[in-house]
Amino acid sequence: MPVNAQTIEAPLARDQLAARWQALCNDPTFEDVAGKIELTEWGEILMSPLGKLHGLVAVRVAGHLMQSLGGRTIVEVGVATAIGVRAPGVAWCSDAYLAAHPEEDMPLSSAPEICVEIASPSNALPKLREKAMAYIGAGAVEAWILFPQTRQIEYYGRSGRQDASAFPVDVGGLFE
Repeated sequence: MPVNAQTIEAPLARDQLAARWQALCNDPTFEDVAGKIELTEWGEILMSPLGKLHGLVAVRVAGHLMQSLGGRTIVEVGVATAIGVRAPGVAWCSDAYLAAHPEEDMPLSSAPEICVEIASPSNALPKLREKAMAYIGAGAVEAWILFPQTRQIEYYGRSGRQDASAFPVDVGGLFE
């Protein structure tokens, strides 16, 4: 084991995760990675390749949310959660959220109102559901999991899984 290796004995605090995240964002080694990078609560790096379908769905979802709700959308933004720094495929936030969270550095200290994960065939469903609830725990009003292959959506709120979104969004066109 290298002399400067660090043994982590407990999950990292949010400020420690934020510092690691900033270091990753500033590390030129990762500047051309064709995928998203997340951190577990232990500071481990998770890398997920992003494909064409993911990109197409993310753009469609972002546009649909802004058209339906106004506000702003952010793609692949780091959010500090209880399970580490995670990056939803798309996040929607109101103008009030933006005013209350002026920080420019990542990760965001609390989740935007809607966080959307776009499932790929390689994703483990329990992990996607864990991320959805982590976004809720970090302040999101809702978290959605989109399944482009089956054209289905799972919605989560503070009380767990729910049948539909509480936001006035017609999701009918998301999979066209």
